[in-house]
Amino acid sequence: MSAESPAAPGQFDRRRQQFRAWRGTRPFWAGLFVMISGLPIMYFPYAHLKLGGLTIAMATTAGAGSLIIGVLLVVLGITLWFQKHVRTFAGVAAIMLGLVSLPVSNFGGFIVGFLFALLGGAMAVAWAPGVPPAEEPAKQDTTGEGGAPEGADYDTTLLRPVNPVGEPNDLSGTSPVNGANGRHSAG
Repeated sequence: MSAESPAAPGQFDRRRQQFRAWRGTRPFWAGLFVMISGLPIMYFPYAHLKLGGLTIAMATTAGAGSLIIGVLLVVLGITLWFQKHVRTFAGVAAIMLGLVSLPVSNFGGFIVGFLFALLGGAMAVAWAPGVPPAEEPAKQDTTGEGGAPEGADYDTTLLRPVNPVGEPNDLSGTSPVNGANGRHSAG
């Protein structure tokens, strides 16, 4: 296949639909946010920012702790994508690591990593797998004559009650059929 030859017709759409189906069966956005949260938490303690001729080193004594927290958050994000049944554990762990990153790694990657960890962890805990749509039974024709629903008179001003055959329509509670023997049950 050369660079000029186009992909098979509809292949891009098919791959996009496959990705959408895969993404819909797991906490995709929660995993992405948790992975993104690990990047600034890992990066800033080892970065040397330059402002003009001035170099700012953000290295702290807790640089190793920042690296561990960042790597764990990235691993938790990947876990949310591929092991969706541990979403509650991974979400709570991401929230806890985000909170720990505040004092350990430059205020949680200058608050950016902290906020992504909280948001992704909360989304992971809140995510629930969708219920597949139930098959609808075949609809039966419930219309009477002329397309009117059963139980309705064809004159729109008069409606007749719809009762099963042989069942009385006494709702007062005084019918001998319901065991009241002609008395109200409250008396």
